[in-house]
Amino acid sequence: MKCEHCTRKECSKKTKTDDQENVSADAPSPAQENGEKGEFHKLADARIFLSDCLACDSCVTAEEGVQLSQQNAKDFFRVLNLNKKCDTSKHKVLVVSVCPQSLPYFAAKFNVSVTDASRRLCGFLKSLGVHYVFDTRIAADFSILESQKEFVRRYRQHSEEERTLPMLTSACPGWVRYAERVLGRPVTAHLCTAKSPQQVMGSLVKDYFARQQNLSPEKIFHVIVAPCYDKKLEALQEGFPPALHGSRGADCVLTSGEIARIMEQGDLSVKGAAVDTLFGDLKEDKVMRHDGASSDGHLAHIFRHAAKELFNEDVEEVTYRALRNKDFQEVTLEKNGEVVLRFAAAYGFRNIQNMILKLKKGKFPYHFVEVLACAGGCLNGRGQAQTPDGHADKALLRQMEGIYADIPVRRPESSAHVQELYQEWLEGINSPKAREVLHTTYQSQERGAHSLDIKW
Repeated sequence: MKCEHCTRKECSKKTKTDDQENVSADAPSPAQENGEKGEFHKLADARIFLSDCLACDSCVTAEEGVQLSQQNAKDFFRVLNLNKKCDTSKHKVLVVSVCPQSLPYFAAKFNVSVTDASRRLCGFLKSLGVHYVFDTRIAADFSILESQKEFVRRYRQHSEEERTLPMLTSACPGWVRYAERVLGRPVTAHLCTAKSPQQVMGSLVKDYFARQQNLSPEKIFHVIVAPCYDKKLEALQEGFPPALHGSRGADCVLTSGEIARIMEQGDLSVKGAAVDTLFGDLKEDKVMRHDGASSDGHLAHIFRHAAKELFNEDVEEVTYRALRNKDFQEVTLEKNGEVVLRFAAAYGFRNIQNMILKLKKGKFPYHFVEVLACAGGCLNGRGQAQTPDGHADKALLRQMEGIYADIPVRRPESSAHVQELYQEWLEGINSPKAREVLHTTYQSQERGAHSLDIKW
């Protein structure tokens, strides 16, 4: 059995029929502890199937496969249950960070506004024993701001001798893993070095927030709620950043669908609660988003910044033009009749294929590409936009797109908290610490030109 995106002759990954002998198992759920005939234990055994995984085949080692299988509700409940035991030395502060693209799913699922969905989700998680619930938007602020600066630098440095363009986004873990393990150096050299919002959020929680609470990073158990399964892989891929002293930024990733199933089998009548912030008792009352149709909006924000910084042009409305399909769109800036910026959004592996082939042939007209592995973008992540039989739920996706479009947009430059964190946490905007915490490097094998000749 192979994933439909597989590019290899043989598949080394486990299938849904594999046994779970390598998965640690004995964490009772809250329902089991109370003697109820609940369904939480069934949720805890959820696996990542091949049809769910975009970073497929050789991108995942056998060891990583075992670790991925443990990234499920069972691990979440294990910590919840440990916190109820008398041995306080094993207690952990449980933090959940929610991706903005997950909220439209909960709003559609429970037929409420996105604000009510946020409050209901936060209240439910806290009723289980979660201590803090954060929004990852502030982490995306950092990711976008760092990407903006890097694009401007690459644009100015680009020449025939030093081809620093195009710059390809690095926020999608399925795409990054594929580029590292399959495409190699010819492509990874073009990946933006800014860390993804999930990676930045891990550092915010385990470094900045831990210090504010006088906690060591290992005393915090950090859960990410995300729309796709590849975020689980990203949590493993990041490793152990030096600032976190041997602790991962994200200890567990649960998809929106996994959380929704837990909610459906729990008590949904609990009182709603406002989302927490990293800044003391201050709460996040309004749900906001970045300017992307179904993503964190790297393209739109970087385009505006580059237009102003490089050409002194103010762009209020970013106009997208669909080319070969709705998942491949183009944005351009003209000055004096000449196109000076040409950006693209390439979503889904079919469009990624075309992009890579053009890059290989040296006929690539774009300065920047926002690359996402999921067709339809992050809202269409396989952890939330699927029917019970595993097919894409197009009606649900359309509903989520409408909900997401109605969320007010906030530009990352307007966040006073981000500017404070640059100074207080990172010792300045362009400091060595900011570089260490907010940027990454890529692991890739040197490959010949034939490595880009992909069969799809």
